[in-house]
Amino acid sequence: MSKLTISDAVKYIGADDKTLDLFESQYSIPNGVSYNSYVILDEKIAVMDTVDSRKTEEWKENLQEALAGRAPDYLVISHLEPDHAANIQHFVEMYPQAMLVASAKAVSMLPQFFDISNLKDRTLVVKEGETLSLGSHTLQFFMAPMVHWPEVMVEYEQSEKILFSADGFGKFGALDVEEDWTCEARRYYFNIVGKYGAQVQGLLKKLSSLEVRTICPLHGPVLTENIEYYIGKYLTWSSYEPEDDGVLVAYASIHGNTKHAAEKMKDILEAKGAEKVVLTDLSRDDMAEAVEDAFRYDKVILAAASYDGGVFPCMESFLLNLSHKNYQKRKIGLMENGSWAPCAGRVMKGVIEGMKNIGLCENMVTIKSVMNEENIKEMEMLAEEILG
Repeated sequence: MSKLTISDAVKYIGADDKTLDLFESQYSIPNGVSYNSYVILDEKIAVMDTVDSRKTEEWKENLQEALAGRAPDYLVISHLEPDHAANIQHFVEMYPQAMLVASAKAVSMLPQFFDISNLKDRTLVVKEGETLSLGSHTLQFFMAPMVHWPEVMVEYEQSEKILFSADGFGKFGALDVEEDWTCEARRYYFNIVGKYGAQVQGLLKKLSSLEVRTICPLHGPVLTENIEYYIGKYLTWSSYEPEDDGVLVAYASIHGNTKHAAEKMKDILEAKGAEKVVLTDLSRDDMAEAVEDAFRYDKVILAAASYDGGVFPCMESFLLNLSHKNYQKRKIGLMENGSWAPCAGRVMKGVIEGMKNIGLCENMVTIKSVMNEENIKEMEMLAEEILG
């Protein structure tokens, strides 16, 4: 069982997964991921979510060890996504007297995942602001639709000031891995929840009047210090405001000529005083990290080869990812390459024009095969415009 200590009454019963290659079958997790579950031991016992089916047996062992022979009264379901809810069926079979506590939307969705007999008699539907007493501990429920599924809710334990935040404040990485929280939490946020900034803002507003001493997310470490820092990051991320002054130069190169131009662009930007310039190869670097950096910095230069009458596919995928995640409030410059009919700039511009609050630079660099001196002059002009 994990040695993670939350309090005398609140125990961690989750598990690390270091063998999964892709989270949600798309996000690289070189340091694994944790599936977090908790139990509150009081006059009545509440289990806070389950874990992914990959860790069923470990979770069962952790749960039984924490219970020490007692039977739980409730299973609180914050989120029905399978990496958190996969063991609901096992739970109801193990503890037939326990009630499932969930939002109305979650209860309506339960039959899509599980075959639970007498479901109506087994569920306690809770509404916004309602409470559930366990004895000396009291859970208060707050609905969080589309953060990041429609059935999501979070719970606030009033006596110990603990926020059980569902997918909010989560991060990639197993709990036994020591790494900076912000980078992997940012990559997690923008790729998992990024589209729903308005909904996250709404939830943060609901929670703003609460004193929060501990945050227990469904992925990543339990947060116990500098809570204002984590909430501040979520306020920034969910409002789509840039986090840092810098330029992401993201390139999509077929044979290397566009790459060389992007590298030259980086040099020019740094020579003109850019505080931070990050270079990303969209063909080879982690796409989720590229999305993260696009949201992190306030300026982006996109450099792409033309391809099949459009733009090289990895750039198209990058732009679609940004569009899907509600990308906005940034300044963007364009560089295109094409040997006979450059068209990447037109295609990139078409996608960008569908985004909100984007400042698109007037200067666009057009390279025909190999960068020349005239192109370098155009790049100087673009650099001055985007930094101006």
